[in-house]
Amino acid sequence: MTHRFESVEAVREGLAQVDYLSDDSIAGIAYLADRLGKPVLIEGPAGTGKTQLAKSIAEMTGARLIRLQCYEGLDEAKALYEWNYKKQLLRIQAEGEGVEWDDVQEDIFSNDFLLERPLLEAIRADDPVVLLIDEVDRVEVETEALLLELLSDYQVSIPELGTLEAKQIPLVFLTSNSTRELSEALKRRCLFLHLDYPDMAREKEIVLTKVPDITDNLADQIARIVRSIRQLELKKAPSVSETIDWARTLILLGIEKITEQDAINTASVLLKYRADIDKVVKEFSTNSAVHFQASGS
Repeated sequence: MTHRFESVEAVREGLAQVDYLSDDSIAGIAYLADRLGKPVLIEGPAGTGKTQLAKSIAEMTGARLIRLQCYEGLDEAKALYEWNYKKQLLRIQAEGEGVEWDDVQEDIFSNDFLLERPLLEAIRADDPVVLLIDEVDRVEVETEALLLELLSDYQVSIPELGTLEAKQIPLVFLTSNSTRELSEALKRRCLFLHLDYPDMAREKEIVLTKVPDITDNLADQIARIVRSIRQLELKKAPSVSETIDWARTLILLGIEKITEQDAINTASVLLKYRADIDKVVKEFSTNSAVHFQASGS
């Protein structure tokens, strides 16, 4: 079997080339997923780079990304496969009278009438594939059962066709925002990676990487302010992507050093709930010297 990655360091370097800054734990899990042929379950708060990791792995390896976006009510027809009933009906009608049902049935339940959904598409692909099962915690426990056979044996059982085995073992990443506890059966089949918000130094590095025109001092101030905001009790803390959006906003506005008023005027880029904005604005007003004078020096 040909492996995608030569070493953990090669994964880190490859991700850096596509502007994803990883550490040894992230690169190590990706390396092991390839060598062991196991899926990776990535848990953590929303906006910490879970989905982006799968996208970046696909980009760095030149693989095609196949994404299954999970949601409440997701079923087999949307996740695995379904039969093309309209095409089957036309085939039955075209046969006319005098044709045995067994002959027609064998024909209409064949690959020609099968509609592949993301999970089946991923294991039947001839080209290299990264399968992203995004926000798996949004589906019901019963729906998780659809994933178990695929994640353990990389195969799908279809009653009318039998067992379809993978042509290759794709890299599989499942993400979860931990809105509910996933089943033990699902977790057993996966390697585990927890992604939290980056520390201040790493977030500054991310901002410098993603916003090329930014100065070191402004990136430092942004990382410090966002870190202080995340320490408050908010309905939704700023994600890394929102930090990057804020940095780009400040650049567009020509701001080189953030003042209290600048932060208040642009708070809605970082925060998406009115109560959170009010709480942060109050914090800025109360501790202005801590957030702005000290951080910008």
